[in-house]
Formats: sequence, C-alpha cells, structure tokens
Amino acid sequence: MVDEHPERNGKLYLYAIVSGLERAMLGSVGLAGGRVYAITTGRATAIVSRISETLRPERRHLAAHHDVLKRLMAESDAVLPVAFGTATEGSTAVRQILSRNQKDVLHALRRLAGRVEMGLRVTWNVPNIFEYFVATHPELRAARDRFFAGGREPSQDEKIEVGRMFDRLLVEDRDRHAERVEESLASCCVEVKRLKPRQEREVVNMACLVARERQEEFERAVFKAAQGFDNGYAFDYSGPWPAHNFVEIALDLGPLYGSKRESCTR
Repeated sequence: MVDEHPERNGKLYLYAIVSGLERAMLGSVGLAGGRVYAITTGRATAIVSRISETLRPERRHLAAHHDVLKRLMAESDAVLPVAFGTATEGSTAVRQILSRNQKDVLHALRRLAGRVEMGLRVTWNVPNIFEYFVATHPELRAARDRFFAGGREPSQDEKIEVGRMFDRLLVEDRDRHAERVEESLASCCVEVKRLKPRQEREVVNMACLVARERQEEFERAVFKAAQGFDNGYAFDYSGPWPAHNFVEIALDLGPLYGSKRESCTR
C-alpha cells in the first residue's frame, strides 16, 4: 500500500479504480498538470491527482482525463472509469471510498478484466434524410404526394401527420438495422448495448464489450456487417476505450456528498 505523497489534505481528483498498479506514478499528466499516482485500499487502487479548483468540462480537462484513462488501459488489465468531475478531500477520504465500495468495485473489475469497449456508429450517408425516406418508403411518399400535390400548402394537421409517419419509420428502420448489426457482431462481443442516437441521421449507436485479444475479429465483423448495406450507409467504429457503458455501479462517496454519484460517464 503506497501513499508517499503530501496530499493527505486538499482536494484529490479521481480518474479511475483499477486492480494492481499499487505503486503507479504516471507523472505530471493529470488535469492542470497534476501528478497522477495511486492510492490503494484492500485490492482496489484509485488513480488520483491533486487539484486546486472546481473543474468545468472544458475540452482541455476532458482531454487530460481521457489521456490518463488511456495510459491506464496500457498498464492494467481492468480499468473502472470514474465520472469526470469526481473529487474528494484528501487521501483519507479516497481510502474510505475504496473501503466503502470494495465489494462492488472488485465485482466490476473482475467483470471488465481483459475487456475493452469498442464503439460503432452507422449513419445514413445521404444529402437529405427526409427525401431519402420518401424515396425508399412508399407510404411516406404517398402521404407526401397527397398533401403536397399541385403545389398546395398542406394544413398544419397534415404536416404533423407526415412528420409522425417519418418519425415512426425512422424508429422502425433503426431497430431493424440495429438487429442486423447485432447479429453480425454477436460472435465476437461479450455484450452489446444500444445507445441513444445523437442525431437524426444516425442509424445505430452501439457500445460493444470486447475481449482485448478479439479486437481485430471485431473489426472484421464490422466490415462484414457493412457489406450487407448499400452506399447509403456509413460505418464508423472507434476504440478501444475503458468500458464506460458497461459499468453499472454508483460510487458511494459518503456523507460529505450526501448521495451516490455515477461511477462512469461519457
């Protein structure tokens, strides 16, 4: 157990909880150039650095946070990412957090051992998504033609009806395509989670839990899945990342904070 730093008091920023790395010292690579090091209690190790101010989710802070996580992934078999902005008062408080959450944390670390998260996004690669749906869905085309025929101005209710039909078809197509993609990835993923689309053109937004040694197999599966779609779809995968979307615990930060805080976030 190592805590050879003077930051027993003062605010400490938490990046992640890992197994092993009890003597880790990553250098001055943390937020605001802070020294990143380890505090261990039991079999869980918190990776922290000292901060002197409340940190806003600015690009430079987010970049530093994710850079530390990336470094940890190269050093540890299991990385439990902590939500951006999580801080506590000194090393004693960090030890208390580790002690209080030891059972849940160790369970999560065992589940994530040897696994990483890969992201997959599929988008409609078309100039106008509504016109694309009009061209590919006869019922929407018929409604559009009926309400807009002859250059007439449709009523508000007619516009709403067309909009609702478009939204329904959008959801139905997303579900159908997501099922196809999941089937293609099932053999190389431990688990797949569908995430909320970030924009209208997004068909699929998925997080995939993959064994480290099967990343190349995952990439091949993505390429194979893409071959089943025409040029109106674009596939884009990313990673490896810490398994943000597969951490299902909330850290109990103790009475000082009054409640639990989610242990991971994007």
